[in-house]
Amino acid sequence: MSSLNLDDFTDLIERPDGGVRRDAEARRERLIVPPGSLGRLDDLGEWLAAAQSAVPVRPIERPRAVLFAGDHGIAALGVSARPAGGAGRLVRAVLEGASPASVLARRLGVPVRVIDMSLEADPAGLPDEVVRHRVRSGSGRIDVEDAMTLEEAEAAFRAGVALADEEADSGTDLVVLGDISVGGTTAAAVLVAALCGTDASVVTGRGGQAIDDLVWMRKCAAVRDALRRARPVLGDQLQLLATVGGADLAAMTGFLLQSAVRKMPVILDGVVSAACALVGQRVAFRAPDWWLAGQRSGEPAQAKALDRMALEPLLDHGVMVGEGAGALLALPLVQAAASLAAELPEASSPEPEETPAEPAKPEPEPESGSESESGSDSGSAPGSEPDASSGSDA
Repeated sequence: MSSLNLDDFTDLIERPDGGVRRDAEARRERLIVPPGSLGRLDDLGEWLAAAQSAVPVRPIERPRAVLFAGDHGIAALGVSARPAGGAGRLVRAVLEGASPASVLARRLGVPVRVIDMSLEADPAGLPDEVVRHRVRSGSGRIDVEDAMTLEEAEAAFRAGVALADEEADSGTDLVVLGDISVGGTTAAAVLVAALCGTDASVVTGRGGQAIDDLVWMRKCAAVRDALRRARPVLGDQLQLLATVGGADLAAMTGFLLQSAVRKMPVILDGVVSAACALVGQRVAFRAPDWWLAGQRSGEPAQAKALDRMALEPLLDHGVMVGEGAGALLALPLVQAAASLAAELPEASSPEPEETPAEPAKPEPEPESGSESESGSDSGSAPGSEPDASSGSDA
């Protein structure tokens, strides 16, 4: 029985500040660029303002890529184009700067943090900061056995929570979240199918390194068999991760939820991070308000998960290599939105035109002889004889 109460996240996670967002929208109306002319960049800027509780929005200055790594036992069935247990080599490529994610991160000036949760690799061959959170070596074959024990799932989840706290405390203002795994897309497809109530064929994709039809059919069968094992534990999200997930997926779920608690925005990469986000949504329904979908990878399970969370991908380049590469491509777009919202000046209000004052009308001068005329009106002129009527009155 786990001592971890996931229901606490429902109370701890708040939505981004709606009042601040309205203020950001009002400020956007006053900028020199007409509203709507920047397209989705306007929405991104306003979303960031609400997440930061700041108007104008602050620039994204300290982003970090966080990559969770693990090997999945289901890969032994030949469901991946990569060899089972081969995630360790992918991790070394990232650390040596020889992977797509490393190249992009270096170009963007983004530090990369790799966390080994369940690699089938000698920990002595990796840096201490990479392996210090490892829960186990590999995971079980989820079509016939649990990925890990409930205690291991709790340890992995707590590690993800602790890592989110470390990032927030260090001043990270946005996280690019990705995975380094072999067999991870199969586990992700099972989670999405279970939570969305769909069949295996609907969510099974071709993986980070494209597979042929024969391998796809094996993968589809593995997802189907694991899905049968997942359905009975749908009511317990931690048990679900222990049954058909993996230590890397459990840690990523904990990281996502605690990032929302700490109000730290996250850009999701591919199908694995989307599946973990979907589990997180089931735990705390407000959590997805803190996440962005970086890109559309082309994996059907990712599309299903993002649709369920109402997250629209920023890019549609079909990047399936993993390692956070697709989300890294979206980072400059988010930074651009923040800069535009922060630095564009407001339009100056046009000064009202002065209406020339009408010249004052001169007072009319009295006409000449007016006084004598008024005097004659009051009675007879001096020395004049009285008229007949005045005589008859006497």
